[in-house]
Amino acid sequence: MAATASWQPQEEGFKEICGLLEQQISPTSDKSQIWKQLQHYSQFPDFNNYLAFILARAEGKPMEVRQAAGLLLKNNLRTAFKSMAPPYQQFIKSELLPCMGASDRHIRSTAGTIISALVQINGIVGWPELLNTLVRLLDSNELNHMEGAMDALSKICEDVPQVLDSDLPVSTERPINVFLPRFLQFFQSQHASLRKLALASVNQFIMLLPQVLYMSMDTYLQGLFVLANDPVADIRKLVCGAFVQLIEVRPSVLEPHLRNVIEYMLQVNKDHDDEVALEACEFWSAYCEVQLPPDNLREFLPRLIPVLLSNMVYADDDESLVDAEEDGSMPDRDQDLRPRFHSSRLHGSENAEDEDDDIVNIWNLRKCSAAALDMLSNVFGDEILPPLMPIVQAKLPTIDDAAWKDREAAVLALGAIAEGCINGLYPHLPEIVSFLIPRLDDKFPLIRSISCWTLSRFSKFIVQGIGYQEGREQFDKVLMGLLRRILDDNKRVQEAACSAFATLEEEAAEELAPRLEVILQHLMCAFGKYQRRNLRIVYDAIGTLADAVGGELNEPKYLEIMMPPLIAKWQQLSDSDKDLFPLLECFTSIAQVLGTGFSQFSQPVFQRCINIIQSQQLAKVDPASAGVQYDREFMVCSLDLLSGLTEGLGSGIESLVSQSNLRDLLLQCCMDDASDVQQSAFALLGDLARVCPIHLQPRLSEFLDVASKQLNTRRLKETISVANNACWAIGELAIKVRQAVSPIVLTVISSLVPILQHAEELNKSLIENSAITLGRLAWVCPELVSPHMEHFMKPWCIALSMIRDDIEKEDAFRGLCALVRANPSGALSSLVFMCKAIASWHEIRSEDLHKEVCQVLHGYKQMLDGAWDKCMSALEPPVKDKLSKYQL
Repeated sequence: MAATASWQPQEEGFKEICGLLEQQISPTSDKSQIWKQLQHYSQFPDFNNYLAFILARAEGKPMEVRQAAGLLLKNNLRTAFKSMAPPYQQFIKSELLPCMGASDRHIRSTAGTIISALVQINGIVGWPELLNTLVRLLDSNELNHMEGAMDALSKICEDVPQVLDSDLPVSTERPINVFLPRFLQFFQSQHASLRKLALASVNQFIMLLPQVLYMSMDTYLQGLFVLANDPVADIRKLVCGAFVQLIEVRPSVLEPHLRNVIEYMLQVNKDHDDEVALEACEFWSAYCEVQLPPDNLREFLPRLIPVLLSNMVYADDDESLVDAEEDGSMPDRDQDLRPRFHSSRLHGSENAEDEDDDIVNIWNLRKCSAAALDMLSNVFGDEILPPLMPIVQAKLPTIDDAAWKDREAAVLALGAIAEGCINGLYPHLPEIVSFLIPRLDDKFPLIRSISCWTLSRFSKFIVQGIGYQEGREQFDKVLMGLLRRILDDNKRVQEAACSAFATLEEEAAEELAPRLEVILQHLMCAFGKYQRRNLRIVYDAIGTLADAVGGELNEPKYLEIMMPPLIAKWQQLSDSDKDLFPLLECFTSIAQVLGTGFSQFSQPVFQRCINIIQSQQLAKVDPASAGVQYDREFMVCSLDLLSGLTEGLGSGIESLVSQSNLRDLLLQCCMDDASDVQQSAFALLGDLARVCPIHLQPRLSEFLDVASKQLNTRRLKETISVANNACWAIGELAIKVRQAVSPIVLTVISSLVPILQHAEELNKSLIENSAITLGRLAWVCPELVSPHMEHFMKPWCIALSMIRDDIEKEDAFRGLCALVRANPSGALSSLVFMCKAIASWHEIRSEDLHKEVCQVLHGYKQMLDGAWDKCMSALEPPVKDKLSKYQL
């Protein structure tokens, strides 16, 4: 297997590169200097040949140097391989193949990594020697050779399994057909390394399910059952992973063996190796998610539930036990701060899902078991209570310090089943909550934090009880308990309490109004006490409070408690400090609900947003003169806060806009290449159009032009939120500037019609906004729109009938009436759909619109004469009932 190519290294170059690599792996060397020299060498066309040669043949050099050469080679090939001269490509490939059989495991492993990278870059079609070599090594009976080949194959299977399951021009069969029987044979090898690599490789094909695996499924399953009790934990873990994947993507394959698989998973869920137990535990959630018949699992519940509960107890080495001791007065380090994601403003119906209320980040057996219990409770409901509650009831009342972890797990279990078992728990909820309230003051911080979370899971019930004396008293106790915990000295408890309180706020809404003063005092006290990471959660709690109680917040006594600390923090943070993001979001909520009550704070806030947008636009092209690094999230948050101000202050924002260059900055943002910046910019454009369109007038045609371009793009599905807000903004502008929109009306209509025609493929919000904007354009320019009615009446009317009653729907129907007046025959073929759209109104509040709709219907009745009854008979009885209020 010697190299056939004629390239030979020069002694001097070989020594220099080895010397550099030796320096590179030395802990004391100047890494940046070495990196520069390596970059210099990489200009030479045969530099990568040297690296391959050092990995494969530098026998006298330290192993670490040869490995370093290999890893550098792998990284270089990603960018350089395709442009290399073919003889050099060939040389590198031929040097790598013998490395798979090297006596040293590190060389074999490094070669496997590079070979997999090459297959990713260039496929295997041009490298027939690779497949031949792999087969020969696998069949050699020589451990190093078999292991080297399996190592490379397992990496290819992990990175690009589809390459092995594709037809090759040089061969009659797919590579996987050759390798799979050999993998399955290795399941029985005496060498653990081969068993593990072979199993890991086959598992990568469960999703693709090549024909050969489908045909060998029985052999594969028999192999899994043989390996199920392997002495090596990593192999047992792979067996569990295989069963989890199979139940997720090929449940029918497992159905004949389901009892055995469940029995096995139940056993390994108690494995002394936590990673094996964790992999096994994933099975229960996966089983519930694929909606297999619950009956198969039902009889195992009395054995499964206690296993899950015992796995929910904190392990002695759980990182949370260390974190839980962290003192709240210790400043956070940068690495303690989680990445945060601001979601840009969206106008219209939201299809968002709630974020998971996971308390901490690292996935482990405890959390997986709690998630499984949650899933099982949603599938089996109260059936899981008989095996569960006696254990929970035994653990909850323990008071000795040694049993605190059991107590904590019992509280976690109650939270996990709070949704799924609510019917069975309902009669006992007052006592469960009464029992949890004192746990908020437990001496162990992790019991205090889990009690916050579990109480938040019952917050809907806790709020429902406010209507009667005992319930109101219990609500107050929970509220005060959580507020006490918000001021806990422990960071973990602070975080759990703030999150739980935010959940309670959303449920309780205006019920919090009588308690606002005490809530604000606690939140602002926390504001002064918290470190950076948890401060973000306080901002969220303040913003959620503002959304929950609305205008109730607009009282001088509340503003005096809340605003001075927020303003002080606002002044303390620089324009490039990322801690500004959550504060900007918090101000957005406050500005929206305070309305004109925010005007005393609005000037500095408005100006700061303008400055941030301006400096970020400069930083994008010239960070040095801007003095800050570009980060588009500053733009997005500032645009959203300006939207909040506009919404809150209404026409009161006019004096601020008129003295600023917001119009020009906003146009720039609407043309930005980042879609989240555009999304927020169009939201602000629509908000400004509502209250001060006069200030947009000088650049109106540019705004309309850039907004209409968002609707006519091949990438509509990728930028749907931008299109949604742009569409809404065009409609808002249209009803303010009226005839001034006429130059873009037909362009916009020609984009809206295809959107309405493909309604089932696009999201609800875009369809609603398209229908409303089309109606608004029809209202202000009926003479331009009416000649094209027959192209869009049916999908438009279907979309209109889905929209809830509001002022925007009224505008759209004014457009409908204007079109019918201008071109009555244009709607004839869609008359049934128009009647259904009219019948979708619960009640038209506007008298003049009601009158117009009446005239439209009566006009058609006269025009059609006898055909009218035929049209009416095609309508469902509820639709006819709704139309009867128009005296037809």
